[in-house]
Amino acid sequence: MSPIAEVEGRRIALSNLEKVLYPATGTTKGELLHYLAAVAGPLLRHLRGRPLAFLRFPDGPDGQTFFTKNPPPGTPDWVATAEVPRHEGETSRQILVQDLASLMWAGNLVVEFHAPMWRADRAAGLADRLVFDLDPGPPATIVHCCAVAEWLRERLHADGLSAYAKTSGSKGLHLLIPVEPTPSPETTGYARKLALEATAAVPGLVTSKMTRSQRPGKVFVDFSQNAAAKTTAAPYTARARREPTVSTPITWGEVEGCEDPAQLVFRIDDITPRLDRHGDLLEPLLDPELARPLPAGETP
Repeated sequence: MSPIAEVEGRRIALSNLEKVLYPATGTTKGELLHYLAAVAGPLLRHLRGRPLAFLRFPDGPDGQTFFTKNPPPGTPDWVATAEVPRHEGETSRQILVQDLASLMWAGNLVVEFHAPMWRADRAAGLADRLVFDLDPGPPATIVHCCAVAEWLRERLHADGLSAYAKTSGSKGLHLLIPVEPTPSPETTGYARKLALEATAAVPGLVTSKMTRSQRPGKVFVDFSQNAAAKTTAAPYTARARREPTVSTPITWGEVEGCEDPAQLVFRIDDITPRLDRHGDLLEPLLDPELARPLPAGETP
């Protein structure tokens, strides 16, 4: 029988706590849930209000993995959901993780948390964040992503925008930029413009095309995740990898000083000490006073 945990007055059945989810480190499901509870403060602040997609990996990364946006069967009625538009006027509901109880319930399903760039309490697709997903094509690595991130940081700064970096928790890097609420087609158009500029500025290192044949040895600047229907791995989410790596906020000093991919690999045991040392490096994303408009006349 699964143990029952009481979290903020909610009773949650926690199953298979001794199951090894991460074979390379022997990390168990119970340890993953402990991590989520330890980082709940900043993690919840970045999830709250955003309709989530889950990448589920209940048997670890070597088992079946699958994306789901719809509330899974058996979702408790106290877990908040939001109505989200779909194609041709249709809508569906997606999970909102608003509190510790909802976080632990979702964690028991063994998920990566993926969030859109907009919040459910505004018009759907009205983005308050801009994202660049920098994905290295081998033999390029996150070291090369860091060089591209520095170029984008300066280019964004020229437009009055501030960028904040985090690892993807896989092999790449994410840049997040707080913006005044802006329709997603406009943020996508602006991000595409900068991706094309980066390709022209550093043609041997950058590509803005998703075509696999053009990506070996280059950093793919993926601007498409700004679309309203897309989601990106949330800050502090653990990833479905051989080891319990985390999508981790990093300093610009760490970006500039990266000479080896291992320097920017962070696992669940690394995150609480980093929070103690740095605080939440992405906290500026949560302050609407720091959001800036996109440049006038720069979007389609």
